[in-house]
Amino acid sequence: MTDSIVIALSCGSDNPNRATRAFFFAATAKKEGKNVSVFLLDEGVYLAKEGIAQHVKAATGDSLDDHLSYCQEYDVPILVCTPCAIARKITEADLIPGAKFAKGADLIDLACKGSVISL
Repeated sequence: MTDSIVIALSCGSDNPNRATRAFFFAATAKKEGKNVSVFLLDEGVYLAKEGIAQHVKAATGDSLDDHLSYCQEYDVPILVCTPCAIARKITEADLIPGAKFAKGADLIDLACKGSVISL
């Protein structure tokens, strides 16, 4: 069994339930002492843009921003697919604190070292 988890999220505010759950699971894994990373790709990259997460809530009432803030406070890496972001005109200067550009090889490396949750 591994203590490393990567959560790959391909949706953004277009699916607030999945987007919120991804950060909920990331925060939960961190609270359980796991090594966790979040990898945002496709529409998910928008969530790493400053000012977006505050407006995303799940049907349960959970706020993505609450879970994201926890992840930021406890240094959960938030990796943003570089080509996905560039295609959507998102630059590194647009990113929230704790987020950084990453490549597909980074996701593969994380996946080989741990468990993957894909949302």
